[in-house]
Amino acid sequence: MGLKVVKFGGSSLADAGQLKKVRDIVMSDGDRRFVVPSAPGKRFPEDIKITDSLYKANALALEGRDISPVFDRIEERFLDIAARLGLSVDVKKHLDKVRADIVAGAGAQYAASRGEYLNGLLLADYLGFEFVDPAGMILFDENGRFLSEKTNDAVASLLMDKKNAVIPGFYGSYPDGSIRTFSRGGSDITGAIVARGLNADLYENWTDVSGFLVADPRIVDSPAPIKTISYMELRELSYMGATVLHEDAIFPVSRANIPINIRNTNRPDDDGTMIVSRKPAADGTNPVTGIAGKKGFTVITISKAMMNAEVGLARRMLSALEKYEVCFEHMPTGIDTISLVVADNQIEGKKEKIIAEIMEQCRPDTIEIVEDLALIATVGHGMVSTRGTASRVFDALARENINIRMIDQGSSELNIIIGVDNENFREAVRAIYREFFLG
Repeated sequence: MGLKVVKFGGSSLADAGQLKKVRDIVMSDGDRRFVVPSAPGKRFPEDIKITDSLYKANALALEGRDISPVFDRIEERFLDIAARLGLSVDVKKHLDKVRADIVAGAGAQYAASRGEYLNGLLLADYLGFEFVDPAGMILFDENGRFLSEKTNDAVASLLMDKKNAVIPGFYGSYPDGSIRTFSRGGSDITGAIVARGLNADLYENWTDVSGFLVADPRIVDSPAPIKTISYMELRELSYMGATVLHEDAIFPVSRANIPINIRNTNRPDDDGTMIVSRKPAADGTNPVTGIAGKKGFTVITISKAMMNAEVGLARRMLSALEKYEVCFEHMPTGIDTISLVVADNQIEGKKEKIIAEIMEQCRPDTIEIVEDLALIATVGHGMVSTRGTASRVFDALARENINIRMIDQGSSELNIIIGVDNENFREAVRAIYREFFLG
């Protein structure tokens, strides 16, 4: 097919047995030339991720306490992997340096990044690939802002002439060379950045599931898999709670029109989900690609006669949120009403102050607060060309006696977002799924 960048998640690299699976996958296809590893994840449900242990070790160091009870367990895991795989890299030397750096106050971001760094050293030795430290090419400014274009140039310059390489995920560097990490799950972003810099033909993201499912399997029994999904659809579903792939990983590859293939390390023969810039035209059988949602929202609605003739009203309402550093999720409007949908965790401890500010700034006739709301997004490119999709969503909920508290549909008609009471969230998702996938 051409050049592939492959990223493996923490569950795929949790122990020596998992690394053997990874090696088999990489070596089975000569196009898989650049590998981005995460830190070792959980080996069993009660296990502790290496990254979490490193954060703990750093916290102990900040308190002036002995980090050995935590770091000894970290060391044990890496040494065990190296011994079981018969690796030649002197991982003990690197572990000793990490331990000393943490004790010396290198900081939380440095500590957290060392799981990927050490795992990258092991994997590079095991594969026989060159190890490349991303601190030299994934660049941030002094304020911690990611420098996309400078990074892209640096990745191309450092990697383009290499035959094979392992590049640890999750981190880069500030201008002074100190470590800067992405948010948790940021190895997905590293993989996408590397894929863009190399102008790869495909970015494979290997994890412990065979791609995306139409709905959350904790809510819907055995939901159907999604074979192909567009970047835009994925962005909508990720925002609403679908978490197979870090949502920020979409942008580097979408910019370069590089498809992403979500694959399962434990089931490598499964096709997984292909994420593409443009999907084939809908076949007319099902306009919906996926259903996702989350609980914990509040709707603030103001009503005012002749609102449409009052200049600046929406801006003043939004300024009340800005004053208290609150982001809004959605903004449904009517001729004389404006609603702001905000996450409960955003307004915790601020709600009364925000309402008072809105009253002062906007002088509404009435203000209504609806709490304990869940949002559910029904997403699909096929919805724009299929009549009656919205009515099917509403009918499915009506049959289950579920009251719709809010409706919001973007002009692109890519999604329909409805609000229901938190207590009806799970049954509402099931009802919509039954309508479009079991009907």
